[in-house]
Amino acid sequence: MPWDFIFILIFLAVGVPLLGRRRIRQLMAMPSTTKRDRLRLYVSTVLSQWFAVATIFWRCRAHGISMGQLALAVPNPRLVDFISVGLATLLVANQIFGIRQLTSRPEKITCIMPKLALRIFPKDNIERACFVLVVTTVAFCEELIYRGFVQWIFEDWAKGLAVVGIIASALLFGLAHLYQGRQGLIVTSIWGLAFSLLRAWTGSLLPLVIGHFAADLTVGMLAPARLSAALHRHSVA
Repeated sequence: MPWDFIFILIFLAVGVPLLGRRRIRQLMAMPSTTKRDRLRLYVSTVLSQWFAVATIFWRCRAHGISMGQLALAVPNPRLVDFISVGLATLLVANQIFGIRQLTSRPEKITCIMPKLALRIFPKDNIERACFVLVVTTVAFCEELIYRGFVQWIFEDWAKGLAVVGIIASALLFGLAHLYQGRQGLIVTSIWGLAFSLLRAWTGSLLPLVIGHFAADLTVGMLAPARLSAALHRHSVA
């Protein structure tokens, strides 16, 4: 495996989780976030993710890796369309169900993820417009990084053994979300495994990008108002 790919993988396995936890600790240490705080977070997220993707494209091009090898293709349009619609529908339904379950038990809103959501999710139309850009960036960039690059690199290293790429991709994706705690790490790794399997089946990132976008946009747009309302009802009661 080329040295530059090893360096990228080490950064994804170690640097990304540590930086993510550091950023979340800083956010959680704040009593609350302002509009400026959230917009700065959105901008830094977009810039850092596109920088990572640009670096990966640069090194992949240097090693002659094609767009098809990174799953930036649609080899079977009918299958990709079917999986895209089904996956997006499933993920949106799952997010709505999760929000309803959470808001029905306000005592759980004191956990790290609901508290984090209230700090980083958009509060007005300007923030929502910026958040759409963030979600678009995260959906494409994370899928390209983990299901495109990482999965292919490990599969190629294992001489075409797809299961190695699938597992490695899921594990690194889970580690990237270490800031969500142990439960978040496990859940994200499981979803990462499912996404990696779909990538191997379809040969395309498109369904995963669409599903990822739909899930993140749903929770980002619905969670703030519903969590705040649940907290208000709980405090009044």
